[in-house]
Amino acid sequence: MKFLLLVRHDDLGCLGLNDKEGGEMLAESIQLTHGLHANKQYLHASPLMPTADGARVAVRNGKASVIDGPFAETHEQVAGYFFVEAASHAEAIGIAARIPGARLGCVEVRQVREVDGLPDQKIY
Repeated sequence: MKFLLLVRHDDLGCLGLNDKEGGEMLAESIQLTHGLHANKQYLHASPLMPTADGARVAVRNGKASVIDGPFAETHEQVAGYFFVEAASHAEAIGIAARIPGARLGCVEVRQVREVDGLPDQKIY
């Protein structure tokens, strides 16, 4: 089964980290991806740019509306993701608990629904 692990925390929470702490968390995340890769569980992972750099697109009556971020009145934003292969929901939760960003906020665990008819290709 494939799972998307959405790392959520306050954009401003990262600002409280000094360069050394941020670098250590990134190194820990990279190390985790290598362990997942060795176990054939790693599909992809990446941090995201801050919400202020994003945009929200909605189409109504055939017309696109674009709103610059941040988007919602919330304390936590999607800060990054891990796309993994796991044998069960419980195993995916175990992986999520090892993601350093969970210490700043939380990690949402979502199973990916398989859809027939999509191109058969790897993400990267």
